[in-house]
Amino acid sequence: MSVRHGLLAILDQGPCYGYQLRTEYARRTGGIRRLNVGQIYNTLERLERDGLVVRGAADERGHVYWEITQAGRAEMRGWLLTPTDPSERDVLAVKLALAATLPGLDAAAVVRVERDAVASRLAALREATFPGEDGREEIAWSLIADAERFAAEADARWLAHAEQRLAAHPEETLAIELSSDHPKRGRPARAAAAG
Repeated sequence: MSVRHGLLAILDQGPCYGYQLRTEYARRTGGIRRLNVGQIYNTLERLERDGLVVRGAADERGHVYWEITQAGRAEMRGWLLTPTDPSERDVLAVKLALAATLPGLDAAAVVRVERDAVASRLAALREATFPGEDGREEIAWSLIADAERFAAEADARWLAHAEQRLAAHPEETLAIELSSDHPKRGRPARAAAAG
């Protein structure tokens, strides 16, 4: 899954600190994709190294806010409008969830890019033939090709479904603004954890 691009998409909405990014990511993916804080900070440091985010000063509570750069915005938008590798179906679901919930992103355009890529993949799979002479090899090859074709057909059905679901809602009704609540950091106190 592309945590890197997911964090960039959230930071495109405004500066955030690590725990806040964790909460925002969970809000936009239905809590199905939980990130640990160490993963977030490691990713943020790599994004900073690559010039895609900048680290701000700590506030009075010790929160360090990160901001996206212009290069980060370009990277994130490129990710949204580049077809997802077929082996990364979970990345595709997260990408659409983020595109649908982040203000200013065109989720319908993301769906169109993905549907076009799946249609091309399906056409190629339907036309593919095995050039070998041995029937046993052809059967083995066709089993693999059928699995890929059935997965692509499932992707096409899911994308059509996603397109219908998104079309039923104006963009502004799906957008989730950054929360003004500041998630607490650290572990709960021992007394609270024991109770």
